[in-house]
Amino acid sequence: MARTTFYTAMTLDGFLADEHDGLDWLFVQEQDEQGPLNYDDFIKDIGAIVMGATTYEWLLAHLEKSGEGWPYAMPAWVLTHRDLPGIDGADVRFAQGDVAPLHDELVAAAGGKDVWVVGGGDLAAQFAEAGRLDEVICYIAPVTLGAGRPLFPRPFDFELVEVHQNKAFIAARFEVRGPR
Repeated sequence: MARTTFYTAMTLDGFLADEHDGLDWLFVQEQDEQGPLNYDDFIKDIGAIVMGATTYEWLLAHLEKSGEGWPYAMPAWVLTHRDLPGIDGADVRFAQGDVAPLHDELVAAAGGKDVWVVGGGDLAAQFAEAGRLDEVICYIAPVTLGAGRPLFPRPFDFELVEVHQNKAFIAARFEVRGPR
């Protein structure tokens, strides 16, 4: 059965991004690209992705700056109440509202593969509250920000089921238990 995973990185004090949605802290960390819980192994089992508007806007800005193309071959949904531009040649769909019915659409589009909640933390929490998030895979960096975008903006319980060191990071897998 398809699993829905929030695969992300955070700081030691639990932030996904700084107060300005920056990720400078992340890209300076050393990691083994083929190490435990690595992205390449993860993404090969993903059939559909979903992200919030802030994550999508960050990605658009990054792609424009780097000149890179859309990195995902699978269909992508963006949850937003804003009018956002699409990307030529990419299967990007825009949605709003309750994530429970959207999850059914994501699973169907994934065609037996898994679903990735790309970000942010509030979106992942919405999936978890709806009982539609199975796990969190998180790379934890040895840096603190003191403020920013939290991993989850509301209290949840998780169970640690796997943990490794990947150079600078703690790479951990957690099962979602539910709201606290």
